[in-house]
Amino acid sequence: MAKEVFRHSSVMPGEVLECLSPGAGEIFVDGTVGGGGHARLILEATAPDGLLIGLDRDREALEEAGRRLAPFGDRVLLRHGNFADAHRILAEIGISSVDGILLDLGVSSFQLDTARRGFSFRSDAPLDMRMDASSGMTAAEVVNTMASDDLVRIFREYGEERYARRIARRIEQVRSEEPLRTTRQLAELVRDAVPGGRAPTRIHPATRVFQALRIHVNAELDSLRDGLQRALGLLKPGGRMAVISFHSLEDRIVKKFFRGETQPCICPPGLPVCACNRKPTVALLTRKGLRASETEVESNPRSRSAVLRAVRRL
Repeated sequence: MAKEVFRHSSVMPGEVLECLSPGAGEIFVDGTVGGGGHARLILEATAPDGLLIGLDRDREALEEAGRRLAPFGDRVLLRHGNFADAHRILAEIGISSVDGILLDLGVSSFQLDTARRGFSFRSDAPLDMRMDASSGMTAAEVVNTMASDDLVRIFREYGEERYARRIARRIEQVRSEEPLRTTRQLAELVRDAVPGGRAPTRIHPATRVFQALRIHVNAELDSLRDGLQRALGLLKPGGRMAVISFHSLEDRIVKKFFRGETQPCICPPGLPVCACNRKPTVALLTRKGLRASETEVESNPRSRSAVLRAVRRL
């Protein structure tokens, strides 16, 4: 069997560097290091003595990052873990604050293209979808064991799927006879469950269901909420944080969090004097989310949905 090649094009590399503005000797965290594309650029910009701590839930991604970033020697520290636990991981290393943090929330091309990971319905594979393949429930366990109402909630909340109840009902019928085990089984089930599911369309009818299951299996939105708050606490004054999101649910959380942290007084209207003594903690570096250029989208279609937002710690 041919060895799988790790392919992943880092999104908006120039824009990321502009937002993070890394300098010599600075310390950065790449909370989703993937294949190390953004990390390499940060390490080059922080030469000769900058440090990068790269985190990832995917051990295969970490192994690839280790190979690609090996030329930087001990200026790179790679750790297996969720970026939401960055505060704990950095404490173990002996680092209390950093100059910059990057979170690239996208699923890598390698994860999508590696059939056995079960992220995509383009190939028939086990329904897995775990970013950390060593722990947690698989997507198959979710669809085969969770109550129909819970599946409806997952499909609606995380996939914004209008036919969530119809799909969940069909899953319940099918699994009562035989468990759903593969990506193709689920994709075909969704095609049959939704109106017009067999008609030719640009977007596969199962796309939103697969997105919703992936988000649930990996607790992605909870990790994002926790990770943003903890990451902010790690930034030095003047430190920068950049986040790349790939769908509206993620971007909404990032936008709301960043804008909330720019707000001063949050006392109820009408109070004659501020009682909360709140001060803004960040300044926005991107008034509106930045998007990939047309040229980049042409060469890397997956960058089309990316939104980059960044702040500076006050």
